[in-house]
Amino acid sequence: MGRAVFLDRDGVLNRAPVRQGRPLSVRGPEEVEVLPGVPEACARLREGGYALIVVTNQPDVARGRVSREAVEAVHAFLRARLPLDDVRVCYHDDADGCDCRKPRPGMLLAAAAQWGIDLGRSYMVGDRWRDIEAGRRAGCTTVFIDRGYDEPRPADADFDTDSLLSAAEWILSAARVGR
Repeated sequence: MGRAVFLDRDGVLNRAPVRQGRPLSVRGPEEVEVLPGVPEACARLREGGYALIVVTNQPDVARGRVSREAVEAVHAFLRARLPLDDVRVCYHDDADGCDCRKPRPGMLLAAAAQWGIDLGRSYMVGDRWRDIEAGRRAGCTTVFIDRGYDEPRPADADFDTDSLLSAAEWILSAARVGR
């Protein structure tokens, strides 16, 4: 079985707009700013044998604030610039009770089934507690990228850092020692 690094989108790959201390989603490709070090981190992880799979909650579609087409255009923009293998999206809101919305692990489990991924040898990288909890529930090692948001931090991430590049370095060094 293969291994993967599951990546949240906003705040991990691209800069997330922040309002009142809380991160928001970009609403179209014109708002996307790929964060420094992200292309290099993705390239290193791919060279290290990891599939790169984005798992992102996009509830603004269910809330009528952004179209599904705009979200898909953001993903096309990112895929043209980064070596991403797959992009999984939950378009639901909290009230919908779906299995795919993080912190539920549905997107990770579905991707693992499709791609033949060993979740115990895989990682979830995110900038919010929901990402870390989804990764934990799926059985992945978790990496929290601290962006200083004004919201609760996850208490149980396996590694805390401030960038995807340092997360990639940690993941690759952990792989070398057999983690």
